[in-house]
Amino acid sequence: MLVRKSTAVWEGGLRNGKGTMKIGAGTYEGKYSFASRFEQGPGTNPEELIGAAHAGCFSMALSLVLEQAGFKPERIDTTARVSLDKVPEGFKITTIELKPRAGSRALTKRPSGKRPKRLSKDVLFPWH
Repeated sequence: MLVRKSTAVWEGGLRNGKGTMKIGAGTYEGKYSFASRFEQGPGTNPEELIGAAHAGCFSMALSLVLEQAGFKPERIDTTARVSLDKVPEGFKITTIELKPRAGSRALTKRPSGKRPKRLSKDVLFPWH
């Protein structure tokens, strides 16, 4: 079983404090604050990191689906929009919208005799 580790440090109170989040063995480290999470302040926030992780996982899965359908994807670029809304209990992630874009010269040709199945307005896959 794989075990992954990330850490976060927060110093101070909620509104005036500051923190850093570190992913893995220090491959990414970013600052965050009340302003970067709930306003438009500089830095990152947990929701952006969740979105990046979700987009990364989805991109890898889409690559597999395309390979299994006989394509050779060269690049998959997925944007995640994470909505953090105020609810009576506090704040909650209410939606994560993924918008993938796949690129490959091979994607312009579909396997002969097969028609694409539309799974969303932006993505055509898999072939059936």
